[in-house]
Amino acid sequence: MKILLTGASGFTGRPFAEMARAAGHQVVVLDCDLADKAALRQQVLAAAPDSVVHLAAISFVGQADENAFYAVNVVGTLNLLDAVLALSQAPQRILLASSANVYGNCDASPITESQPPAPMNHYATSKLAMEHMARTYGDRLSLIFTRPFNYTGVGQASQFLIPKLVNHFARRAPGIELGNLHVEREFNDVDMVCAAYLQLLEHGQPGETYNICSGNAYTLQHVIALLSQITGHQIDVTVNPAFVRVGEVHRLCGSPAKLQALPALQGGPLLSRSLEDTLRHMLAAAEREHQALLAAAHNGPRT
Repeated sequence: MKILLTGASGFTGRPFAEMARAAGHQVVVLDCDLADKAALRQQVLAAAPDSVVHLAAISFVGQADENAFYAVNVVGTLNLLDAVLALSQAPQRILLASSANVYGNCDASPITESQPPAPMNHYATSKLAMEHMARTYGDRLSLIFTRPFNYTGVGQASQFLIPKLVNHFARRAPGIELGNLHVEREFNDVDMVCAAYLQLLEHGQPGETYNICSGNAYTLQHVIALLSQITGHQIDVTVNPAFVRVGEVHRLCGSPAKLQALPALQGGPLLSRSLEDTLRHMLAAAEREHQALLAAAHNGPRT
């Protein structure tokens, strides 16, 4: 399968491309600005893909420029779909990555795909707007919508919660400042998300929405305790009011039943990794990076 991939240099795009190629697929990277309609159309036509995986987005909830969420996540997707319509043969499937943040705060847990969305911030609102906009193409393109719940792994930017924690533990920092401590999230591994995307390209039903989740949610205190257990390091946690977000979603845990039905029909489970294994991989990578920085500083130019 020839897959056209946006966001290939991002946290999810890099392992997805690697996993797809290892599975025998051809990955064509779309690297132009989604606002550049002419370049976008040119690259899409040149690729002539069998499938499209659209991962490019602004995904950090704390992004300062609120307008950018809509310019990239909504209008950028609109431009991409318009470019795809110019192909002489439409792709078999187009996977659009939305977010479980669209559900907002709700009493249901675990959350199924039938839960009415109630976004609490501009990031989530832009993703829901993207979904609604894209559905206007549903009579012409085979669209699959994914709503990944929180996930992490090696390579995620340090501005996100779990890498921030991991980096502090890796360098044995005495303390850390965090926002709201009373949150509960799934913290799945990025490789699980990538494997789910590949399954959906093969077996997903056009027009359907799929939660990308495990159904396992953890408190922030549990993550901190697990990092302490793995490293043997205790850290002092303080709440910085500047890090507390307005409209914070308190608990976000999804039902994977609809997703799990896909591989079950094909005779095998989805790739999974425990939170402890994910944290150990991240800690090992962070410790190597920390040691490399210390060595570079030690071996730097001397006067």
